Amino acid sequence: MIDFHVTKHLHTAQGTILLDLSLQIQSGECVALYGSSGVGKTTLLRMLAGLEKPDSGYIHFNHNVWYDSGTFVKPQHRSIGFVFQDYALFPSMSIREQLKFALPRSGDQQMVDELLELTQLSTLANRYPAQLSGGQQQRVALARAVARQPEVLLLDEPLSALDQDNRLRLQEEIEKIQRRFNLTVVLVSHDAGEIKRLTNRVVMIGEGKILNQGSPQELLTPGPELKLGTVIAIESSGNQWLATVQIEEKIRQMRVAEASIQIGDRIWMENQDRFL
Repeated sequence: MIDFHVTKHLHTAQGTILLDLSLQIQSGECVALYGSSGVGKTTLLRMLAGLEKPDSGYIHFNHNVWYDSGTFVKPQHRSIGFVFQDYALFPSMSIREQLKFALPRSGDQQMVDELLELTQLSTLANRYPAQLSGGQQQRVALARAVARQPEVLLLDEPLSALDQDNRLRLQEEIEKIQRRFNLTVVLVSHDAGEIKRLTNRVVMIGEGKILNQGSPQELLTPGPELKLGTVIAIESSGNQWLATVQIEEKIRQMRVAEASIQIGDRIWMENQDRFL
């Protein structure tokens, strides 16, 4: 299980925001991080991988401390495989050499052949990255990350640069690999269909915090557009409570449970919620 609470100041085009995220991810679970660009999804992956340090907090994996106020475990000592957007392959190594290089010292060389077969790269094993298509390079990056024999696989929009046919093919490869090695997967993606296929939970991030989480089918089914507003008043009306919310230059009201939100809270509202 991954258990973390991390904070980090992010410098964005809109100014500095405080990323403050707390979450538990069960072993074998596939979780998607979803939100607009610049909200901190990739930064969170990099903190889990040990490529960036949080400002404060903790990251625990099973019974191991990867980060807290007095501990920082380096990336090579974390049981993590990371697939980047840009593949990050070694140009002077063949596919087979890339996978062998990633194996741990005690790793079984048969793992290389198994991964080549799983990702349908066996016939290309002696080719170099420059000789491969984008989809093939991404399969190499995926196989190389798994060759480390990690317990956690981090995927940072791994299919965003691929055409639809390659995306579907790679989604199938990810599913096979997750089942075969029982990996815990954390995926950053903007593709609702991809998230629904690959993950069992989606975590929505915005304003530096977790806004919502649940099943992809519940949260990513097409529906009314959501907009973020600020609660400016709460009042009782008969036997119910109404929150007045300002969204841009418009004012709306919505029914709420008593004391479920407070003035100043930022909440999402659907377009059909009525205007005052």
